[in-house]
Amino acid sequence: MNHEFLPVMHSALRSGLLAAFCVAAAPGVSAADAPRAVPDTMAERVAACVACHGDQGRAASDGYYPRIAGKPEGYLYNQLVNFREGRRRNTTMSYLVANLPDAYLREIAHHFAAQNPPYPPPQPVAAGAAVLARGQVLASTGDPARKLPACASCHGSALTGVAPAVPGLLGLPRDYLNAQIGAWQNRARSTLAPDCMALIAARLSPADLGAVTAYLAAQAVPEHAGAAPASATPAKPPLECGSLASSGVTP
Repeated sequence: MNHEFLPVMHSALRSGLLAAFCVAAAPGVSAADAPRAVPDTMAERVAACVACHGDQGRAASDGYYPRIAGKPEGYLYNQLVNFREGRRRNTTMSYLVANLPDAYLREIAHHFAAQNPPYPPPQPVAAGAAVLARGQVLASTGDPARKLPACASCHGSALTGVAPAVPGLLGLPRDYLNAQIGAWQNRARSTLAPDCMALIAARLSPADLGAVTAYLAAQAVPEHAGAAPASATPAKPPLECGSLASSGVTP
């Protein structure tokens, strides 16, 4: 474990250490009553992460928090940086990473990318056959007339992601998918220019947004699913994406 990052542990941890010092120094308080020292282990570093994202970052298919286990390392790193730099907005996430350096964030991304717990079955989706059929078309073929590329053209033919920086879309709650595309539409979420997802989200009608998220959320994740290697998708992505060049990970 790299100890050089101890001075930048998030403020909650620093507060805990300060409280431990104060209690230990107080008259009449024994060492046994003082809070324990916090070891610099990966388990301690990611304790705040798993509080919301679940053990190993597995999350669940019926909640809002996304699964981060097994996501490409470059993608996870990019998102941590985006929260730190304000391109993604979430009060808790921004607070936790506000003072963490790039190398620290890479270690966290590497840890969760290496996790591979099983996926739960998808939750039932309240959508009719026509809606799901439209969603499948958008995910697998796209809509050239509206300049909408297929989800699969960037996120992999199995929709399970492409290393090192493109995430999978399966195994995520529909509410989460709706919220993230909506955040791009409302410019509450962004990434480095050129922001390909912002362009795609802007071209999605409300009906198409609902259709594609319903289809994605209804799909079972293939057994042993993982991000495809970059070599498995040699075709050039349909849109330029600034985040691909900033993953911090060599394919």
